[in-house]
Amino acid sequence: MTMRRAARCASDGSRDRPRNSTDHATGLRCREPGLHGFCRRSGNQQHMHPIFSFSLRAALLLAVAGTSSCGDSAPKGDDARISGQKAAATATGETFTVDTTASRIRFTGNGVGKNHPGIFRLSSGSVAVSNNAITGGSFVINIRSLDLEQKGGMFDEKLRPHLMSGDFFDADKFGTARFELTGVTPYKNEGKDTSIVEGANFTVSGNLTIKDVTKNISFPARVDLDANTLKATGNFDIDRRQWNMNYGNDKRLGDKFISETVNIELDLQARKGS
Repeated sequence: MTMRRAARCASDGSRDRPRNSTDHATGLRCREPGLHGFCRRSGNQQHMHPIFSFSLRAALLLAVAGTSSCGDSAPKGDDARISGQKAAATATGETFTVDTTASRIRFTGNGVGKNHPGIFRLSSGSVAVSNNAITGGSFVINIRSLDLEQKGGMFDEKLRPHLMSGDFFDADKFGTARFELTGVTPYKNEGKDTSIVEGANFTVSGNLTIKDVTKNISFPARVDLDANTLKATGNFDIDRRQWNMNYGNDKRLGDKFISETVNIELDLQARKGS
């Protein structure tokens, strides 16, 4: 409804019509003379003043946007397949050494209305390549290198120490985690956009050891390999309970509940030689 029509409904011909009469030109019925713009259609359907209606819609949109950014924006990765420990692949061929400065492992844990992303660095790592195929490799993750993306007193003084405690990574006892390749095979759904990772071309499998618990995980990845460099990216979800990290995973805790799902984003870069 335009302001011009609203005004006409409220005032035009008001002396000639009884209150609450219908304006056949607009299909609107005036409730009270002088309450400009507060009109309704026949059938008692209420219509707010345009300015008030716009303000209410804007407020609702802002509220929804604020809720989404806070609680519903947890990253989603490919579901990693988790199984028991498997035999490590035999590494043969040339060695590509991981660039520990350029490589990173980003993780995001989430609870009710909050996400907590952080980054782990690699202590060391290498990948073996023979005839343009990955034959093996292993990586050591520095748990104590955890760098939370959220900064401030609460995160630095409370959250990080809690993540380093026995409730989660128990970094005093287990300062490192390890990933050892058990297989790298062509991704069966390559080119079908079935993976979160754009251009995924391999399925990577390996034994992931955290807190002295080893499980085999498999996930899609994109691997780019040339004569001197290797780059690999992955984005997958794991269940932290598989590595004895159960803290907060009880829905009876209400807004203190912490999801068992942890998102992992892998960015690995390596160069030929040491």
